[in-house]
Amino acid sequence: MRGKIKSFLGLIVLILFLAGCMPKSVPSPSYRIKRKYSSRHPKGTQKQYIVYGKRYKPLRTAHGFVQEGVASWYGPKFHGRRTASGEIYNMYALTAAHKILPMHTKVKVTNLENGRSLIVRINDRGPFVKNRIIDLSYAAARKLGIVGPGTARVRLEALGSWSPGSPGIFYVQIASFGVYKNAVALKKELCRKGFVHTRLQKFKYQGQTFWRVQAGVFKSLAQARKVRASLEQKYPKAFVIAD
Repeated sequence: MRGKIKSFLGLIVLILFLAGCMPKSVPSPSYRIKRKYSSRHPKGTQKQYIVYGKRYKPLRTAHGFVQEGVASWYGPKFHGRRTASGEIYNMYALTAAHKILPMHTKVKVTNLENGRSLIVRINDRGPFVKNRIIDLSYAAARKLGIVGPGTARVRLEALGSWSPGSPGIFYVQIASFGVYKNAVALKKELCRKGFVHTRLQKFKYQGQTFWRVQAGVFKSLAQARKVRASLEQKYPKAFVIAD
């Protein structure tokens, strides 16, 4: 009996000894997963959404996308407001709204009624009017000859993704003046600051003539955005345009 007790006590001592050699706690592995968002698809813009009781599911890719239907346009009422992509809507840039195409998709739009065509970038959602497939910016609609009639039958062809690093010609529009000499004065000021390619763009709207002052020229959207940010404090209403 005594032998069994001694063996039992010895076993306990051995277990305690081994336990003392073990680390007091073993940390469980931990993992931190960061969700990455593509610069081509701004956060939240690929989620399903409901407008007027109808559910829309944005496409993950625009590869091979072709569509025919009626185009409309939107302008002054929305100019300066935030779009679904987070950008500020600029009615003078070649952009458009589509219900399901990925943000920053390049789309060739052809007016089937006059044969004109151009390329726009999707940066907003809409139009949510029955039987319309795309809402063009004022500038895009004007080039396609749609401003007057308001709508036209068009053909859409997706040409791939357009990212901030893509090459192109960009300007930063600083201001717009109804008085020519004021526009000239601002242009000279920007030239003195190093923006030697600053230009004046004359345009007419509702019977009035205006001059847009645009600093440039920049070879990528990223570069233009960086300049706009540097000018933001003095010119808070400045925005980037694609030529």
